[in-house]
Amino acid sequence: MTDVQGTAVDVPAADGVADAYLAHPADGSPRPAVLFYQDAYGLRPYLRSMADRLAGAGYTVLVPNVFYRLGRAPVTELPEFIDPGADPTIWERLGPIVASLTPDLIERDADFYLRWLADSPLTVDGPVAITGYCMGARLAVWTAAAHPGRVAAAAGFHGGRLATDDPKSPHRVVGSITAELYFGHAGDDASLPEEQVRRLEEALTEAGVRHRCEVYEHAKHGYTQADTPAYDRAADERHWAALLDLLARTF
Repeated sequence: MTDVQGTAVDVPAADGVADAYLAHPADGSPRPAVLFYQDAYGLRPYLRSMADRLAGAGYTVLVPNVFYRLGRAPVTELPEFIDPGADPTIWERLGPIVASLTPDLIERDADFYLRWLADSPLTVDGPVAITGYCMGARLAVWTAAAHPGRVAAAAGFHGGRLATDDPKSPHRVVGSITAELYFGHAGDDASLPEEQVRRLEEALTEAGVRHRCEVYEHAKHGYTQADTPAYDRAADERHWAALLDLLARTF
């Protein structure tokens, strides 16, 4: 792992300025770009540490606050250890915030995020990769579908509601994707039941998208997030191995 530099940056977006975290190898040389999509809890210290780890593997990583329309991160105050079981008001606050970010909005914003990365002297020319967590997995699919010429690879971990009956469900847009996709589903996840896992797999196969979907048995929704009770160290390390393998293959 190489030394890493992390800084706060402001990224022009569709409806204002998105505050973001940028992590990159400290030598300042251009590296392949990775767009990192947050979970519902938002841009916070633990996500910054994840971006640092990814940057240490040789990438320039941008983590935008996708809720920037509602203010700079943290959009809502959260405890250092986030446990909705102990404080149900956490999701009472977060629910409307998550619902406010529609597929149309994220597709518009993604154009700005990708353009910012392309213009950065810290990134090499060429396509980018995306990794997304929980709700971020949906954002990764929508972005890969809306920008097939810019996205070489996209990964989603413990994503929820990936193949619902909603007309704008992520699985309905995969036909335009040219990137290689990887999904690490949580085995214990009410937001992604077996029916949705199967429906997503069928949609990807029918569309001819290069992909791999794996179920991390017994892992809970949010298994990569060490600042929550859902964290699972073994599943998290499996996620890192899968993500770095995907990036190594596609860059």
